[in-house]
Amino acid sequence: MLLPFVYAILQSLKPLEEIFAYPPRFFVTNPSFDNYQMLSTLTDSLWVPFSRSVLNTVFVTVVGTILTIVLSSMAAFPFAKYNFPGSKFMFQLITRALLFVGPVTQLPRYLLMAKCGMINTYFALLGPAIAAPMGLFLLKNFMGQISTSMMEAAELDGAGMFGIWWRIVLPNVKPAILTLVILCFQSLWNLTGTSVIFDEKLKLLPTILEQVSTSGIAYSGAAAAASVILMIPPILVFIIVQSRVLETMAFAGIKE
Repeated sequence: MLLPFVYAILQSLKPLEEIFAYPPRFFVTNPSFDNYQMLSTLTDSLWVPFSRSVLNTVFVTVVGTILTIVLSSMAAFPFAKYNFPGSKFMFQLITRALLFVGPVTQLPRYLLMAKCGMINTYFALLGPAIAAPMGLFLLKNFMGQISTSMMEAAELDGAGMFGIWWRIVLPNVKPAILTLVILCFQSLWNLTGTSVIFDEKLKLLPTILEQVSTSGIAYSGAAAAASVILMIPPILVFIIVQSRVLETMAFAGIKE
């Protein structure tokens, strides 16, 4: 499991002559941080400060993850615990939406956002992310395991639907929420948005690093350094959240 990560780190520490050495070598002989220095030099020469692209990515990732969790949990709650007209049909449509991959919906999604004036805005990135059916599907199935007796007891104590969702449902679906955090953070952090973002001030970090690292074969080391930089935050989030997922799964909820 760790082998690809170790290989990526070793590649980023190899001088250019070792990257193109034949036969290729797995380990690095003369490690150096020249590739990271080259990447820093290339990003400093951009029209827009490198810190702006980092800020764009952090903003889209954090806001998108929070909105996805809030909206998906609020939509999944009535599907899981209430019967309303058309609920089964609507959930079937949401389930069918899982079958469509991103490239299939890219063109109609772009036309829709263009007519709504969303191109070259953050919402062009956040909108499709927070409306993804995976979060609703995951949370709905998990919320269905929550004890109905616990919800009925909360209603007898005067709690409304919002209070039950906030105080009863969310604390008992922490494993699903934290799993969704991992999935959302990983997808949003690696989001390029090249098809909907054209303003240099709004471009995300993966786009900038991709432009820099693909400038030529001489920048292959910088490309390896860029891949390591993009790889570190999702790994840290996974390590931090994973322990909470296991801990919460052991103690969350009760069964009837």
